[in-house]
Amino acid sequence: MSAFLRRYRQLQGLPLGRWLFSRAIGFVAPYFATIRPQVRHYDAGECEVRINDRRGVHNHIGTVHAIALCNLAELCGGMTIDSLMPRGLRWIPAGMTVRYLKKARGPITGRCLMSPQDVREGTVQALVEARDGQGELVFDARIDFHVSRTKPATGEVQVA
Repeated sequence: MSAFLRRYRQLQGLPLGRWLFSRAIGFVAPYFATIRPQVRHYDAGECEVRINDRRGVHNHIGTVHAIALCNLAELCGGMTIDSLMPRGLRWIPAGMTVRYLKKARGPITGRCLMSPQDVREGTVQALVEARDGQGELVFDARIDFHVSRTKPATGEVQVA
């Protein structure tokens, strides 16, 4: 189990546990703090994160900015693939294709689902959907993750 998922499970049942976990994301990866993510659900192969519609994520027309939506998608996809990562492998985002389907207004919830069978060395794709408060799809993203073996510790021999 990933360390991130393990920490979530430790905190989720505590008063303010999910809030604390959501805040901690910004310490682990500071750029994610800009969207003030609220982790609603997190388990192996699934993640749901909400962001509020506030001035700090607005564009010039007063809707949720495209890059805030991309940030939400990368967070959801990254947490999801991380929850399934086998020992000895690591991941990094390698690309993202997005579609802006509707003006994003109100709270936006991103959701990503993956199967353990999807995670292997090479390029792995994750689909993230973002919906508004009425459940309307406003954005989706296909994220390409590069998955590779971790580097062996000094003196350790890596067996292929």
